[in-house]
Amino acid sequence: MIRANTSGGCLTLILDRPEKANALTQDMLAVLADAVESTDARVLILTGAGKVFSAGADLDAVKAGLATAPEWERLSGAIAAFPGLSIAALNGTVAGGAMGMVLACDLRVAVPSAKAFYPVMKLGYLPQPSDPERLAALVGPARAKLILMGGARIGAEEALYMGLFDRIADDPLAAAHDLAADVLAADPAHAAAIKTMIP
Repeated sequence: MIRANTSGGCLTLILDRPEKANALTQDMLAVLADAVESTDARVLILTGAGKVFSAGADLDAVKAGLATAPEWERLSGAIAAFPGLSIAALNGTVAGGAMGMVLACDLRVAVPSAKAFYPVMKLGYLPQPSDPERLAALVGPARAKLILMGGARIGAEEALYMGLFDRIADDPLAAAHDLAADVLAADPAHAAAIKTMIP
């Protein structure tokens, strides 16, 4: 359910469960975290198969306790600590807990039809601990409340305007590779040094 492609210093992790809208299980989260923690790639790209990036947590797994599992924070922490450039290439909508890995990336590129929403208020769960701070850093505290408390579904154009998405592209994976080109051509230490200079 997770496919990994490595080429020329770029690790691409693909959520490959399109028949379930790439809903995440505990095993999928662990595989993703293992891959990010163990890679020596200079660029990390996250994307999905099909028309949805991820619907968030698998509903059956939620009933078994997935909503509060530590694997969510482990994954987003691993992505945030990745020393190279991390890009979410959103092939479609991102929802719920899947927002965590997307927020932890350095950049987010999405198809024009993508939406983002995080319905924790409606579902009665708290967001993962690091997600509200990362969300507020991108869009500001009021808009973070709009998403987390107001249950707003944010379309791609609005997400671009508020800073949640960085680019809109018909082919976000190709756009991600374009954005990664300079990092892949540079000394890894140089890219890591620049990243540490940006709060």
